[in-house]
Amino acid sequence: MKTIDKTQFFAGVIVLLVTLALGIGFLGSGMLVFRMLIGLGLGYALMRAALGFAGSANRAYNTGSTKLVRTLMFLFFISAIFSAALTFIGGADTYGLWVNQINLGLLVGGLMFGVGMAFCMCCASGLLTDMVEGPIRAVITLIFFGIGVYIGFPLQATQTWVTDTWFSSGTFATGVYLPDWFQFDGLDGYLGALILTGILCLLVSGAAKWYENKRRKEKTYTGVGSEIEQAKAEAEVLQDESVTPVLSENTMYRLFAKPWTMTMGAVVIAILFACLMIVTKSGWGASTPYGYWFGRVLLLFGVPIESITEFTKQGADPFVVPFFSNAMNVQNICIIIGALVASLTMGKFTSQFREGLKITGKEIPVYIIGGLLMGVGTRLANGCNVGALYTPIANLSLSGWIYFVFLFSGGILGNIIKKHYFGMFKK
Repeated sequence: MKTIDKTQFFAGVIVLLVTLALGIGFLGSGMLVFRMLIGLGLGYALMRAALGFAGSANRAYNTGSTKLVRTLMFLFFISAIFSAALTFIGGADTYGLWVNQINLGLLVGGLMFGVGMAFCMCCASGLLTDMVEGPIRAVITLIFFGIGVYIGFPLQATQTWVTDTWFSSGTFATGVYLPDWFQFDGLDGYLGALILTGILCLLVSGAAKWYENKRRKEKTYTGVGSEIEQAKAEAEVLQDESVTPVLSENTMYRLFAKPWTMTMGAVVIAILFACLMIVTKSGWGASTPYGYWFGRVLLLFGVPIESITEFTKQGADPFVVPFFSNAMNVQNICIIIGALVASLTMGKFTSQFREGLKITGKEIPVYIIGGLLMGVGTRLANGCNVGALYTPIANLSLSGWIYFVFLFSGGILGNIIKKHYFGMFKK
């Protein structure tokens, strides 16, 4: 019978209850409370399912496992179904759809971000969950990610190769909206757009499975620890045919501590994404606040707000309004807390945190460079793995698929560079 770490479990419950009480009591609006709940849910799901966007290329290159890539394709497709249904019913103009520009900035930014996520083993959203399981790496990455976003702000605002698009399809001047290609399908193009999205997801999944089988045949497949743990936990549940009392410790383990499958995590994230669209009329982004956070640090050191706004080409509000009055700040901080709650209730926090404190000197420059590459890359591509990849694909934007190609290529390139870098220390 599986048991739970009672000390960590109740600590997680306390953290959750305190967060909810403080949020409901002190956040200034119902919308901010909603963002708190979404953040908690996203952080919890990402940690409980060991699901992250950065691992797609990293796991494939380093272990041969492409299960995460295939899970992400499933996530993209069901999220696209949710998004298409909402926009078909409410109208595309009702939502702030992320139909991003297709330009040189998207290609270069995707490549840069891919290299950076390989160096740092995380992305913008994964960085938040890594605050729990890899705190030193996450803090170093966050500092330089923020600097990268900050110095990329003026490029994002002023450079035509970042602001303009090579292609657009009519509904949105900013880029290509897939339903515009299929106006003949009788459902305003949404059926055709979903079929195309499904085909692309299947093609990527098929290629990923082929690659994994190739690695297995070559005996270079090693697997991923979290995926092995998930499979073992599922097998144990299936083999356990005993009748378990509702209030037993075994039931508590299954409900609150057993690792979720990545598929389960994808379903939960897709539902949260749909809720985000319904309430906010927009998608999920994570990286922009990091640049604002760095600007706030500059303010603390006496840099005038006029200098900050002049350099970044941004308004003053994100740098000066109360921190928790900003919806994305609330959501991002609560992703960290949600991941912490999951880690505690699963009984993993102590071991994860201790392991995450281990870092060597040769790793620090890798995280610094990786953070800078990701930060600047998000400004060139107008988003990160959620803002330029997940949300645009879910919103039926062609830009998301183009970004995926360059992001994944950058991820492979970054892993190759990283391997050679660390290889120099073994000679």
